[in-house]
Amino acid sequence: MLLRARKLRIETARMTLRPPLHGDYPAWSSLRRDSRDFLAPWEPMWSRNHLKRRAFTNRVYWAHRSITNGTAMPLFMIRREDQALIGAVTLDNIRRGPAQAGTLGYWIGAPFARQGYMREAIEAVVHHAFDVLDLSRIEAACLPENAASRGVLEKTGFKYEGVAQAYLQINGRWRNHVLYANLRPDRRGRTAIGQA
Repeated sequence: MLLRARKLRIETARMTLRPPLHGDYPAWSSLRRDSRDFLAPWEPMWSRNHLKRRAFTNRVYWAHRSITNGTAMPLFMIRREDQALIGAVTLDNIRRGPAQAGTLGYWIGAPFARQGYMREAIEAVVHHAFDVLDLSRIEAACLPENAASRGVLEKTGFKYEGVAQAYLQINGRWRNHVLYANLRPDRRGRTAIGQA
């Protein structure tokens, strides 16, 4: 199912999840810069131009193309009470056909961590993925020692599936990751074949 990026909005109790806009650059660059020490242990190394406006502009164009093409759903987490950008959640690598799956990634700014925002965002994105996009499986991965990330995945219905060796370069090193998945409840073990 193709979506128009301008129309995509997911509402939660406290936030609006929506694609990034060019006007978000000051808030995004400030939040990322101020949260760098908090985020760096869990993310790939930032390029030299990571916080530059041109790099952000490319992110916005990629986000809108990906949503329109149905390959990813990058969303900023906007706190409704003050319109503050507090983080982002992305459903990426959306695969159709037999897989009907996608991969979840997320980050939150240091001032907003451990307040339940990410749990709220993940629950909303997973619901949208299952009920609107008709996906069957959402995958996620994190570093084994990232207790906060593992906790939020487990609280939002993800189940531990194993370890992927040297899965991603994080902070400049190839790192093992623990793998999680959330399966659409009405499709566990079933396919459309033979159903009538």
